[in-house]
Amino acid sequence: MSASVFLITPPFTQLNTPYPATAYLKGFLNTRNITSFQADLGIEVTLALFSREGLQQLFARIQPPVTDNAARIFALQDDYIHTIDDAIGFLQGRNPTLAHRICKRDFLPEAGRFSQLEDLGWAFGSMGTQDKAKHLATLYLEDLSDLIMECMDEHFGFSRYAERLARSANSFDELYAALQQPYTYVDELLLQLLDKHMKTVQPQLVAISVPFPGNLYTSLRCGQWIKTHYPEVKIVMGGGFANTELRSLSDPRVFEFYDFVTLDDGEAPIENLLAYISGTKTQAELKRTFTLTDGVVTYFNNKTCTDYKQGEVGTPDYSDFLLDRYISAIEVVNPMHRMWSDGRWNKLTMAHGCYWGKCTFCDISLDYIARYEPLTAALLCDRMEEIVAQTGQNGFHFVDEAAPPALMRALAIEILKRKLVVSWWTNIRFEKSFTRDLCLLLRASGCIAVSGGLEVASDRLLELIQKGITVAQVAQVNRNLTEAGIMVHAYLMYGFPTQTAQETIDSLEMVRQMFQAGILQSAFWHQFAMTAHSPVGLYPEKFSVKKATEAIGTFANNDIVHIDETGTDHDAFSFGLKKSLLNYMHGLCLEDPLQQWFDFKVPKTRVAPDFIVKSLEEDHYTSPKPTAKVIWLGKTPALETFVKSKKGQQWEMASLTFQTRRERHSISVSQQQGIWLAGILEKLSVYNPKTHTLQEVKESYDAAGLEDFELFWDNKPVNTLHRFGLLKL
Repeated sequence: MSASVFLITPPFTQLNTPYPATAYLKGFLNTRNITSFQADLGIEVTLALFSREGLQQLFARIQPPVTDNAARIFALQDDYIHTIDDAIGFLQGRNPTLAHRICKRDFLPEAGRFSQLEDLGWAFGSMGTQDKAKHLATLYLEDLSDLIMECMDEHFGFSRYAERLARSANSFDELYAALQQPYTYVDELLLQLLDKHMKTVQPQLVAISVPFPGNLYTSLRCGQWIKTHYPEVKIVMGGGFANTELRSLSDPRVFEFYDFVTLDDGEAPIENLLAYISGTKTQAELKRTFTLTDGVVTYFNNKTCTDYKQGEVGTPDYSDFLLDRYISAIEVVNPMHRMWSDGRWNKLTMAHGCYWGKCTFCDISLDYIARYEPLTAALLCDRMEEIVAQTGQNGFHFVDEAAPPALMRALAIEILKRKLVVSWWTNIRFEKSFTRDLCLLLRASGCIAVSGGLEVASDRLLELIQKGITVAQVAQVNRNLTEAGIMVHAYLMYGFPTQTAQETIDSLEMVRQMFQAGILQSAFWHQFAMTAHSPVGLYPEKFSVKKATEAIGTFANNDIVHIDETGTDHDAFSFGLKKSLLNYMHGLCLEDPLQQWFDFKVPKTRVAPDFIVKSLEEDHYTSPKPTAKVIWLGKTPALETFVKSKKGQQWEMASLTFQTRRERHSISVSQQQGIWLAGILEKLSVYNPKTHTLQEVKESYDAAGLEDFELFWDNKPVNTLHRFGLLKL
């Protein structure tokens, strides 16, 4: 098929699901009646490489192995070639019965990656057959990846390629030099696939999305090849890497590979670019676009052209992708951590930007954070229904910077009203809005997990970051989520300006206690990086750090080398922090002293050993406001009236029996209260168009001639009904 625009995601992002940027753009182009075709070249190259033919060529080309591990893989090459198609088919979900053979440990060849099974034997042993086999097949692929990196292509990686060349590349020199070298084997596979697509699509414009540094080198290879073979076709690059790194681009050599580089949201820039290419707009009318003019890199930004509202950009379109050929891998034996690599997730966004927008390490001055614009719950559900109908998949990952709790509540209610069957997860701020009842509502709508930034787990540093949370508050929110059955992943940070060794160890102790208390299922440590567009990068003196240089490079400018004279040697802590966390995620070594994770002397923690437990014991209950919404998620209870007698006295009583999918529960109240309660629950049903407030519920109670509403509503047995779906939000 021919199309006006060929949308490309270059290798590599995720193996289990498409990166959504091109799907968003394709959805927008549909609304403008502009034809497009999209390809995830990452999964296509992966499947070409990890195939019988791909491995035959690989083993025929590699240099003699140096290490024992690579020599073992090389010696077993026939076994790898014989099993690769079956292993990939299994990870694509096409041959589930192969799990039994894989789990016998005599089908797939094993090399260095399998040694970790001995360290994590307890966690591995608790997995089901399918998951065990997925994990073993993942280790098998990682062994092959190690061979490729050692013997053929040092830049190879499953979710990134030549990332080192792109990360903090203030100068284009190293990348430019690499692009003058002969093609690598991965380059050859990539360009063979690109050739086939270009012949079929025959586009006017190729739009390459580069979300991460690990996609940059391959995007440049694509541009280089297209320039050589299709010089009349225009090439534009955009995406997360350009948005953060290339805002001060000035090196003209970049335009030997691309014709244009756009910043921020891509809809209006691409529409204007197509009009410019077709001759209906001038160069000056381009939107947020770099191009070469008379040999000089020039930035055009037509400010009279406004960006499209989120309600106008259309539903992401996942057509063209090879949706049934993605690979579900299990890299880490942890139910929450695997969410990033296992399963097909449709990606959507609840809101553009971040509703908080204050964190001092974050790029809050840039459009993708600063411009907050939420969608409506109804429109989100419309889009979810469209995507499920198109893809046949009902799993959703909302990729927000931080999903707004009020919109999450509205979305959950809308999902329940429409009786949609979906599973979804998203990124949040651990704020106090996530009450017990909101978490129960989210779970009922299909929310299975959340991730969020705990960052440094130190109240002093959290205040410096302006996170707006405390460690104790995070613990309470995590408890609410965990008890509702929602898994929790925390993003952790070390090395923030002025962070001391003591604070790093205390932060680790907080994390250890959260895992021990069972309120944190997964986490990941990131070392702080000063970025040019964050408050720390813009005003380093406020955070007692200095920039190593004020020089601005001609290519990428985001990560800034900084000098922290008051902090500690943060690099030294990296290995120990990550090793401890890997064990904690598998339920191991939670009682061990923190010193054991480090090969140098570290301070003893000053955090009380029961800090988190005590935080969870504190009573933080506050009565719901009269304006709080009250909804009922359950079925209409069975009502029976009876007379209770005791010592010659009689009371007219009512029994209400509640049936859920898992259990049956009965309560007894006075007959009048029981009749009222059964009636009000029907009115409060989530399926009714009107939502009632707590004040309206109280007025209904009083109008029925009943007394002491608070005594009835806030005490047993009524206050136990949250377990069956009576929620105050």
